[in-house]
Amino acid sequence: MQTKPFLTLADVKKIAAAAEAEALANNWAVSIAICDDGGHLLWLQRLDGAAPLSSHIAPAKAKTSALGRRESRVYEEIINNGRVAFLSAPELDGMLEGGVNIVVDGHTIGAVGVSGVKSNEDAQIAKAGIAAL
Repeated sequence: MQTKPFLTLADVKKIAAAAEAEALANNWAVSIAICDDGGHLLWLQRLDGAAPLSSHIAPAKAKTSALGRRESRVYEEIINNGRVAFLSAPELDGMLEGGVNIVVDGHTIGAVGVSGVKSNEDAQIAKAGIAAL
Protein backbone atom coordinates (compact mmCIF):
# COMPACT_ATOMS: atom_id res chain seq x y z
CA MET A 1 0.00 0.00 0.00
CA GLN A 2 1.27 3.46 -0.85
CA THR A 3 1.39 6.28 1.64
CA LYS A 4 1.19 10.02 1.17
CA PRO A 5 1.74 13.06 3.33
CA PHE A 6 -1.22 14.96 4.80
CA LEU A 7 -1.84 18.28 6.51
CA THR A 8 -1.79 18.37 10.29
CA LEU A 9 -3.41 21.08 12.37
CA ALA A 10 0.08 22.41 13.14
CA ASP A 11 0.77 22.66 9.39
CA VAL A 12 -2.51 24.48 8.81
CA LYS A 13 -1.76 26.98 11.60
CA LYS A 14 1.70 27.62 10.16
CA ILE A 15 0.30 28.23 6.66
CA ALA A 16 -2.45 30.48 8.02
CA ALA A 17 -0.04 32.56 10.09
CA ALA A 18 2.30 33.12 7.15
CA ALA A 19 -0.56 33.99 4.81
CA GLU A 20 -2.00 36.40 7.37
CA ALA A 21 1.43 38.02 7.83
CA GLU A 22 1.74 38.53 4.05
CA ALA A 23 -1.70 40.09 3.88
CA LEU A 24 -1.10 42.37 6.85
CA ALA A 25 2.33 43.44 5.55
CA ASN A 26 0.59 44.72 2.44
CA ASN A 27 -2.47 46.14 4.26
CA TRP A 28 -4.75 43.74 2.39
CA ALA A 29 -8.06 42.82 3.98
CA VAL A 30 -8.75 39.26 2.82
CA SER A 31 -10.26 35.94 3.78
CA ILE A 32 -7.93 32.94 3.92
CA ALA A 33 -9.16 29.35 3.56
CA ILE A 34 -7.20 26.11 3.78
CA CYS A 35 -8.60 22.73 2.81
CA ASP A 36 -7.38 19.15 2.59
CA ASP A 37 -6.90 17.18 -0.63
CA GLY A 38 -10.62 16.36 -0.77
CA GLY A 39 -11.60 20.01 -0.62
CA HIS A 40 -12.81 19.81 2.98
CA LEU A 41 -12.38 23.08 4.86
CA LEU A 42 -9.77 22.97 7.62
CA TRP A 43 -9.32 26.70 8.26
CA LEU A 44 -11.13 29.93 7.49
CA GLN A 45 -10.34 33.41 8.69
CA ARG A 46 -11.62 36.78 7.59
CA LEU A 47 -9.30 39.64 8.38
CA ASP A 48 -10.73 42.90 9.67
CA GLY A 49 -12.19 44.91 6.82
CA ALA A 50 -12.50 42.00 4.39
CA ALA A 51 -15.73 41.89 2.41
CA PRO A 52 -18.22 39.31 3.69
CA LEU A 53 -18.40 37.71 0.23
CA SER A 54 -14.66 36.92 0.42
CA SER A 55 -15.42 34.36 3.14
CA HIS A 56 -17.39 32.38 0.54
CA ILE A 57 -15.00 32.89 -2.37
CA ALA A 58 -11.78 31.89 -0.56
CA PRO A 59 -12.99 28.37 0.40
CA ALA A 60 -14.36 27.85 -3.13
CA LYS A 61 -10.96 28.74 -4.61
CA ALA A 62 -9.20 26.38 -2.18
CA LYS A 63 -11.59 23.51 -2.93
CA THR A 64 -11.24 24.02 -6.69
CA SER A 65 -7.46 23.99 -6.44
CA ALA A 66 -7.35 20.92 -4.21
CA LEU A 67 -9.77 18.83 -6.27
CA GLY A 68 -8.19 19.88 -9.55
CA ARG A 69 -4.64 19.40 -8.28
CA ARG A 70 -3.61 22.74 -9.80
CA GLU A 71 -3.95 26.46 -9.23
CA SER A 72 -7.48 27.73 -9.66
CA ARG A 73 -6.26 30.32 -12.17
CA VAL A 74 -5.85 27.50 -14.72
CA TYR A 75 -9.64 27.14 -14.85
CA GLU A 76 -10.12 30.89 -15.17
CA GLU A 77 -7.72 30.85 -18.14
CA ILE A 78 -9.55 27.91 -19.76
CA ILE A 79 -12.84 29.80 -19.53
CA ASN A 80 -11.35 33.12 -20.64
CA ASN A 81 -9.86 31.36 -23.67
CA GLY A 82 -13.35 30.45 -24.83
CA ARG A 83 -14.15 27.08 -23.30
CA VAL A 84 -17.15 28.40 -21.39
CA ALA A 85 -18.68 24.92 -21.21
CA PHE A 86 -16.14 24.31 -18.44
CA LEU A 87 -18.39 26.41 -16.19
CA SER A 88 -20.56 23.31 -15.87
CA ALA A 89 -17.78 21.20 -14.32
CA PRO A 90 -19.08 19.67 -11.08
CA GLU A 91 -17.77 20.75 -7.66
CA LEU A 92 -15.65 23.60 -9.07
CA ASP A 93 -17.15 26.86 -7.88
CA GLY A 94 -14.01 28.94 -7.39
CA MET A 95 -12.59 29.12 -10.88
CA LEU A 96 -10.74 32.38 -10.24
CA GLU A 97 -7.07 33.03 -9.53
CA GLY A 98 -6.23 32.87 -5.84
CA GLY A 99 -6.43 29.14 -5.08
CA VAL A 100 -3.05 27.40 -4.86
CA ASN A 101 -2.59 23.69 -4.29
CA ILE A 102 -0.11 22.46 -1.69
CA VAL A 103 2.25 19.87 -3.19
CA VAL A 104 4.50 17.67 -1.03
CA ASP A 105 6.55 14.86 -2.54
CA GLY A 106 4.50 15.08 -5.74
CA HIS A 107 1.15 14.78 -3.90
CA THR A 108 -1.42 17.55 -3.65
CA ILE A 109 -2.27 17.44 0.04
CA GLY A 110 -4.58 20.44 0.14
CA ALA A 111 -4.87 24.03 -1.01
CA VAL A 112 -5.01 27.62 0.14
CA GLY A 113 -7.64 29.98 -1.21
CA VAL A 114 -7.56 33.74 -0.69
CA SER A 115 -10.07 36.39 -1.65
CA GLY A 116 -10.32 40.12 -1.09
CA VAL A 117 -7.79 41.88 -3.28
CA LYS A 118 -6.66 41.54 -6.90
CA SER A 119 -6.50 37.91 -7.95
CA ASN A 120 -2.72 37.90 -8.43
CA GLU A 121 -2.38 39.39 -4.92
CA ASP A 122 -4.69 36.70 -3.54
CA ALA A 123 -2.36 34.11 -5.09
CA GLN A 124 0.67 35.90 -3.64
CA ILE A 125 -0.79 35.56 -0.14
CA ALA A 126 -1.63 31.88 -0.68
CA LYS A 127 1.88 31.13 -1.94
CA ALA A 128 3.43 32.95 1.03
CA GLY A 129 1.41 30.74 3.34
CA ILE A 130 2.44 27.57 1.54
CA ALA A 131 6.11 28.65 1.58
CA ALA A 132 6.00 28.46 5.39
CA LEU A 133 5.79 24.66 5.14
